[in-house]
Amino acid sequence: MAGCGGMLGEAFYKTFNEQYEIKCTDIDVNESWLSWMDFRDVENYRKEVQSFKPDFLFHIGAHTGLEYCELNIDDAYKTNTASVEYAVGIANELQVPLLYISTAGIFDGAKEFYDDSDMPNPLGHYARSKYAGELFVKDNAKRYLICRAGWMMGGGPKKDKKFIRKVMKQIKEGKKELHIVNDKLGTPTYTHDFAQNVKLLLEKELWGLYNMVCEGKTSRLEVSQELLLILDLHKKIKITPVSSNYFKKEFFAVRPDSECLINKKLQLIGLNKMNDWKISLKTYIDNYYHGYL
Repeated sequence: MAGCGGMLGEAFYKTFNEQYEIKCTDIDVNESWLSWMDFRDVENYRKEVQSFKPDFLFHIGAHTGLEYCELNIDDAYKTNTASVEYAVGIANELQVPLLYISTAGIFDGAKEFYDDSDMPNPLGHYARSKYAGELFVKDNAKRYLICRAGWMMGGGPKKDKKFIRKVMKQIKEGKKELHIVNDKLGTPTYTHDFAQNVKLLLEKELWGLYNMVCEGKTSRLEVSQELLLILDLHKKIKITPVSSNYFKKEFFAVRPDSECLINKKLQLIGLNKMNDWKISLKTYIDNYYHGYL
């Protein structure tokens, strides 16, 4: 498992560790079960994978900060695209399947929903670099799983760098008013649901490309409202809806109006195990933020 130090890598470790012998690597060795590897160095990548002789290669890590990718274009493509090309070559050499994590962000938001077969049209450098990786895997890997995630949630205060963590941090700091955007739609993805559904596909050897998000479309505003209900703070904290322009100085990268995915292929084969986003949000908060506030 390459690039395992973040919120998704932690869920994969917990999901696969009990049944499989696994090797988890990252450039940020922040857990006892991690070892150092830079998958942007093709020789280092090849050496580490070949020495372990895996049955599967999971390429998990990426630069996911949209603003970072806009400001560091070369690093974005080196990390999100070139390293994926290395992974494909290594997996093919060892004749093992490759897992690549893609994103709902590769669509332009012109439609309300996107299924697995809709044509991506990435808007910014993060989305373009991820879509370029997806295309390379599809065109060159002998056996692969490409799984597209939505608005990621998982990892708790230690690893979560996404929306839930940012809102929870404001609550912990004592904020009595939250300004939340009301003009972006999406489908959350709980890391543990995602890892479990990937495991199911791997074990059934159902290769290909799959949308893999929680059930139900929502907005940042509705997610925040649900979060306050779960925390029983809905009468104590005010939510003020704002447009994306309110945060345009901090979050200047272009974002699609809708990142809503439909797990159409998973539904067709009867293997859509992703929960409703409200259920997954409560599970996440209960499991990772107990005693945080």
